[in-house]
Parts: sequence; structure tokens; C-alpha cells
Amino acid sequence: MLIPLIIACALFMENLDSSVVATSLPVIAADLGVDPVALKLAFTSYLLSIAVFTPISGWCADRYGARTVFRTAIVVFTLGSVACGFAGTLHQFVGARVLQGLGGAMMVPVGRLVLLRSVERSDYVRALSWLTIPGLMGPVLGPPVGGFITTFFDWRWIFWVNVPIGVIGFVLVSIYIQNFKEEERRPLDRVGFVFSAIGLSGLVFGLAASGIGLVPEMWETILIGGGAGFVLLYIVHALRTEHPLIDLRLLRLVTFRTSVLGGLMFRLGIGALPFLLPLMLQLGFGLTAFQSGMLTFASAAGAMAMKVTAPPILRRFGFRKVLAINAILSAIFIAACALFTPATPGAAIFAVLTVGGFFRSLQFTAFNAVGFADIPRDKMSQATSLSSVMQQVSVAAGVTVAAFVLEASRSARGSTELAVSDFQNAFLVAGILSSLAIIVALRLPRDAGAEISGHRVRGSGAALNTAAKAPDDAV
Repeated sequence: MLIPLIIACALFMENLDSSVVATSLPVIAADLGVDPVALKLAFTSYLLSIAVFTPISGWCADRYGARTVFRTAIVVFTLGSVACGFAGTLHQFVGARVLQGLGGAMMVPVGRLVLLRSVERSDYVRALSWLTIPGLMGPVLGPPVGGFITTFFDWRWIFWVNVPIGVIGFVLVSIYIQNFKEEERRPLDRVGFVFSAIGLSGLVFGLAASGIGLVPEMWETILIGGGAGFVLLYIVHALRTEHPLIDLRLLRLVTFRTSVLGGLMFRLGIGALPFLLPLMLQLGFGLTAFQSGMLTFASAAGAMAMKVTAPPILRRFGFRKVLAINAILSAIFIAACALFTPATPGAAIFAVLTVGGFFRSLQFTAFNAVGFADIPRDKMSQATSLSSVMQQVSVAAGVTVAAFVLEASRSARGSTELAVSDFQNAFLVAGILSSLAIIVALRLPRDAGAEISGHRVRGSGAALNTAAKAPDDAV
């Protein structure tokens, strides 16, 4: 189990970094002299970089070797962390986050690829359990650790702590991981990569930059319109080429389509939470970064509890019912954050976030599991690429929508300062967006993914009890 633990270090470093940054945003904004809302670019630029480069990670590993790419990714992510710590302006900070995203885009997917090629199939589930636990510990430890460092030391240390982790990971990878390569290499879809990179970067960055004065309004329009145009070009190209970078034809499968489109809607609301919660608790309620972190880590704690309960729940109720009902439950707990006020007891906030994290984790697990129920083995890498890109873009879009609601609410009040009511409006919108996932979930057949979930559909006989093999959303 040494190799899974080595790979888990990379997953832990990335997850810890993301949750730490969310907690420290207000302090970082104050130190850089920018509006806290403008720092949504720190989220979107990182996620966008991952979305752009993730599809090409598998091809790079096949071409240059998994160990070579994995080590390089660790180095790039660590250098990006150092650059974040030395950033003195918003532009420098966003650029450093893009560099981190490039490393993360190669580090985690290639790490999973190394795991698949290093572990016997009979040990695969056990290996994933080792990989999952450190990955989940990142979001759990991130908020309190980030809040503690930001409150009692300097926010820049939340990035510099990645350096020793990166160095240890680099050394262990060099010693224990083989440089796997594929003998048969599929050609790189260069045209598709260019179209998708320009389209995704222009569209998401244009949306993220709108309304905060980062670029002139004319350029905002050009970025958004041009990005959307290149996305359409990629769609046309992908449907015509034999080996597209991202195979959109997989969306013809109802289970995979439900996972991608339903997950997109669900993550529009979920993606707003790491952005909204720390800002509301610190700017609206006057809490320190440490106090905020000690509350917001509750969501990850609830998500960890779901890991052992998701298989029996899916086995009992099946994917269709779980995805539909749980979408509403999750949306209710997102919208419930709008009820928080400075007078709300911390224990009540902690309880709502914990239970909400529990349901959200179940939804992620169900979406990811059903998505691969009908994917042929030779299409798994393509399906993973498309799913990963959509996940990252939807989270980035969620942050953009949340920031837009904050801006609109603040402008409607005729104020330049954020108020608690602005965050309450944003949480309500986020809850509504996440609830829309029920529309897609209800289109699933009743027996969808029964072989994976083990759910017995009335009149269809016993389904295979393979719930333990369902993919995990944290891996």
C-alpha cells in the first residue's frame, strides 16, 4: 500500500491548498489591497487551469512516462505555491494560482493512472481506500489550519507549507514509482486542445473578470463571446474527428449524461459555498479566519461520514431515487445558510454544515458512480477527461454566479460594502441552482446502474451486490 499513500500525498496537498485558500480569502484581499469579491479570480483561475490541462494529462503520461509527468507536476505545483506566497498584487496572485492549477491538472489524474498500473485488480478497492482517506483529510484540516496560520502568523505561510510536502513527494516518487508508458499511443488532438483551451479559458475567465474592473468592459465581452465561439468550434470538431481530446459522443449514454449534466447543475450551487461561507463569517459576522475555519471544516467532516454509508443507501434505494430526493435535501441545506446571522450559535452553524456536507457527499458519490455504469473499458479515459473538465468548470461557474449575486445585491442597496443580506441572497440562489439537478435525475431509468449499486428493482430479479466497487467522489 506504499504507492497509494505516495500518490495520496499529492491529493492531500492539492485538497489542503484549496480549502486553506478559501478560509484566508478576506485576509489575502486586505493585504493585496483588493475587493474580496475580486479574489474569486483566485478560485476560477485555478479551477480553469485544471479544466484546460486535465484532458491532456493522460496523453502526456503515455508519451513521456507516468513517473516523469507526476514528478514534474509536483514540482510545478510546489513552485506555484511559492509564487503565491510571494505575490504582491492581484495579477501576480492569479498568475501563481494558474501555475498551481497546471501542476494539479497533471498531478492528481496521473497519480490515479499510476495507481491503476501499479496495483493488482484484486487490490484496487483496498488501494483506493488508502488513497481516499488522505484526500478527505485535506478539506477537513484545511479550514482550521488555514485559519490558524492566517490569524496567528502570515497568510503567505499557507502556501509555503506545501514546499516540504512537495519535496518529500518528489523523492518518494523517484524511488518507488516506475515510469510506465503505453506502447500504443493515440494521436494528440492538437486542434481540439487549442479549441478547448481557448474556449474554456476565454469563457470562464471572462465571466470571472466581469464587473470587477480587472479588464475593460469591451474585453469582457470579447472574452466571453470569443470563448463561447471556440467551445462551439470544439463541439463541431469533436463530433467529426476519430480521436477527439474529449469525446462528446459519450453523452449519448443516459447514465453518463445524467452524471455530467446533473452534476453540472448541482455543482453550480456547491461551488459557491467555499467562496461565500468564509466571506460571510469574516466580513459579515466579524469572525477571525481561525474562527471561520473551525466552522467551515464541518462540511468536510460530514462528507467523511458519508463514505461508509453511501453503498448501503444506494443499494437500498437505487440511483434514480437517491439522486432525485437527495438533490432537494442538499439544496435545502445550502439555502439554510441564508438563515445564519451574527447571533446564530456556532453549534447551530456547525450542525447545519455537517449535515449538509453529509448529503452533498452522497450526491457526488452517486453522480460519479452512475456516470461510469455503462462506459466501455476502452472509453474510460475519455469519460474521465470529460467528467473532470465539467466538474471543474461547473465549480468555477458557481463561484462566478455567487459573486455576481453579491455584486447585484450590493448595488441594489446602493452600497459599496457587503452586508449579511447580500450573502443570504447568494445562498438562496445557490440552493435553487443545485435543486435543478432533480430534473436530470428523474430522467434516469429505475434500474440505472443497478449492477453497481446492487439495488434490487421490483420485478427484475436480484441485482449484483457490487456497491463496494462504486467509484468514490474524493478519488
